[in-house]
Amino acid sequence: MVLFPNCKINIGLNITGKRPDGFHNLQTVFYPLMVKDALEIIDAKENTQPVLFSSTGIAINGKDEDNLCIKAYGLLKKDFPQLPSIQIHLHKNIPIGAGLGGGSADAAFTLQILNTKYALGLSQQSLKNYAAALGSDCPFFILNKPCYATGRGEILEEISLDLSAHKILMVNPGIHINTRWAFSQLNIKEKTATDLKELVQQPISNWRQNMINDFEVPVFAAHPEIEIIKNNLYAQGALFAAMSGSGSSVFGIFEKDNHPEINFPAHYFYRWA
Repeated sequence: MVLFPNCKINIGLNITGKRPDGFHNLQTVFYPLMVKDALEIIDAKENTQPVLFSSTGIAINGKDEDNLCIKAYGLLKKDFPQLPSIQIHLHKNIPIGAGLGGGSADAAFTLQILNTKYALGLSQQSLKNYAAALGSDCPFFILNKPCYATGRGEILEEISLDLSAHKILMVNPGIHINTRWAFSQLNIKEKTATDLKELVQQPISNWRQNMINDFEVPVFAAHPEIEIIKNNLYAQGALFAAMSGSGSSVFGIFEKDNHPEINFPAHYFYRWA
């Protein structure tokens, strides 16, 4: 069975405080973008080990056992011991460490494939609960619709937000941002954040002055190249531009009849959505 996990962008991201469990409370709007990986799961030909994992495309660093797809299988295997040994192949196209949630999407889609392929009968809420155990962004990809998110990102409320009348340019300069480092750079104080759920319903032209991503200040200071991308998108006529998540990807929302001049370095990854 094959599915195509897509990425997300964060429209606004406010960190409102640190929690006793070590995570952070936040407020953001998740919006799905159709930049995709490809994920295939089949029965293993031999049962020598529970999961055989392979990948192509963008290189995935680290040990296989740390891969979220494998962890998703292991999580379900504990409750559904009848799950057979499987082979997972992931073609990685979504940049890694880029604020796009690619790894979280792969994990969530693994849960969905296993649920469907092996008739586990899990509800959407159950899948979201399993996804939350894998990562803060993972539950969003079970819904995969525009959502206002709070808590550590796992408390989701579907909202009406349709950007299909616009086009979105996503740009990644190939800079890997460690999420833990990004959080450590924030000067966190308990605060009342801007009401993003209300703000995102305003005209996009209002977002530039009011919508913020708290990670931009420390990440731009450490990597000025990322801020230059954002400024370039505005210079090309973007209605709104921002960094997604903890970076390093930046997106710009343009009118469909705007045809900006794209002149990024050859090693940049960029896609229209």
